[in-house]
Amino acid sequence: MKNSKAYLTLQNGKTFVGNRFGADGEIVGELVFTTGMTGYIETLTDPSYYGQIVTQTFPLIGNYGMISPDCESKKSWVSAYIVREKCDTPSNFRSEGQLDEYLKKQNIVGLYGIDTRELTKIVRETGVMNAAITSKPLKDFGEVNAYTVRNAVKSVTCSEVDESGENNALKVVVWDFGAKDNISRELVKRGCRCIKVPSNFTAEQILALNPDGLMLTNGPGDPAENVEIIENIKKLAGKLPIFGICLGHQLFALAMGGKTKKMKYGHRGANQPVKNLATGRVYISSQNHGYEVISESLEGKGVLSYINANDGTCEGFDYPELNAYTVQFHPEACGGPQDASFLFDKFIKNIKEGKFNA
Repeated sequence: MKNSKAYLTLQNGKTFVGNRFGADGEIVGELVFTTGMTGYIETLTDPSYYGQIVTQTFPLIGNYGMISPDCESKKSWVSAYIVREKCDTPSNFRSEGQLDEYLKKQNIVGLYGIDTRELTKIVRETGVMNAAITSKPLKDFGEVNAYTVRNAVKSVTCSEVDESGENNALKVVVWDFGAKDNISRELVKRGCRCIKVPSNFTAEQILALNPDGLMLTNGPGDPAENVEIIENIKKLAGKLPIFGICLGHQLFALAMGGKTKKMKYGHRGANQPVKNLATGRVYISSQNHGYEVISESLEGKGVLSYINANDGTCEGFDYPELNAYTVQFHPEACGGPQDASFLFDKFIKNIKEGKFNA
């Protein structure tokens, strides 16, 4: 059966006509692109994409099927999914089904046959913008112009406490702002008992668990929106070893009095080079964020540890007096493929050395 046509209309009025796959329906969201040649399963299931229409720049998507152990959460969080060409005949011994089938089950609208190269160039030059996928040409731009990603962390966080790992192990609270599952897997692999808690947990509730360390996870949306979390991080800073990733990095910076801002089109992909300022070494990293920490806003409050080798933006901060450090990139995401996994080892070392500075 021939797939039906649908219209992708950008906030600037530009329209693309494509073919539907996945679920039927109409959707409005924030249009972004990601440059990964592989990893579409991880992209679809990363809660950090909440509220966003995701475009894959690599032209063929779905060629190794859907593989449940590679998912980063229990569902897909993207608002819609755009590819140049979808593959309906995946070839992989681990494949459990087609991309099209998965999107239908997850009720995610998909479009293929779009010129993703042209679309990406528009977003790269103009910046991230809102867009709509509709069955008929869009005439009223009211909903598109008004759209913004709100209550993102509250929408993706877990609803109850979840534990993994051995009982008699280092106890790490994983504060779930939209956590990718591999963060907990990397900690469990290193001998930790992970206690994942919802984003609305207070500092007092976290300390009552008597943890050995605290992980501030990735997540979606504008970091400055999370006022209560930022206030609770202030209470926890210096009380126990802390490691922050992506949104966790941004939230800790805000708690320290720093500032964040929205980037033109963000960093989304598996090949972002980050430079360690102490050693000069460059690592290949996986990233997914649309906001950045303004390095200058943290002057005197921490030490800038990593910068992006492409654009010089902040990629990490160390806070030695608080036994805390944070990075903008994803050390659990196999960029490189294991370039930055040592950051988890550093966290374990900090916990074991017990450098509490409260």
